[in-house]
Amino acid sequence: MDERLVPYDTKMTKSYESLLNEYASIRAGRANPHVLDNVMVDYYGAPSNIQAVANVSVPEPRLIQIAPWEPSMLKEIEKAILTSDVGINPTNDGKVIRLVFPELTEERRKELAKDVKKRGENAKVAIRNIRRDANDSFKKLSKEDISEDEIKELENEVQKLTDSYIAKIDSAVETKSKEIMTV
Repeated sequence: MDERLVPYDTKMTKSYESLLNEYASIRAGRANPHVLDNVMVDYYGAPSNIQAVANVSVPEPRLIQIAPWEPSMLKEIEKAILTSDVGINPTNDGKVIRLVFPELTEERRKELAKDVKKRGENAKVAIRNIRRDANDSFKKLSKEDISEDEIKELENEVQKLTDSYIAKIDSAVETKSKEIMTV
């Protein structure tokens, strides 16, 4: 790969990985500890991930169990989950917090599938914007000592890169939509 394409490839990779991280936090009726990835807990004045202050496990397909390392963190974790966008009320028995995931309704599944597609489209737009930025920078190179053929070749390469990331995004959208629609 031409070294002039590397920064754009890196940006496209970050856009794609960002989409995958968003998808990990979408709950599909099954308990997935990744729904807690963006939930921060106040741990002695420092915001920390729940995974950093507790043991997070999935003992059953629709249950997440959170066992804090320190009993004093129980209330903090519970408060953080309640104020987050997880959408599940935690229950605690004084030792552990449990999150029970309800079965998703058909309507909710369709809503989530639409959301998955919308996020996929946003990621594609981001990839296309990176392609546009790359092509603009290549056109600026024409003012320097670089041939039009070289610029065309760079534009073709960045288009191939764009097409490969768009295909990856389509595949991720398809996979997540199937996961959500599976009862």
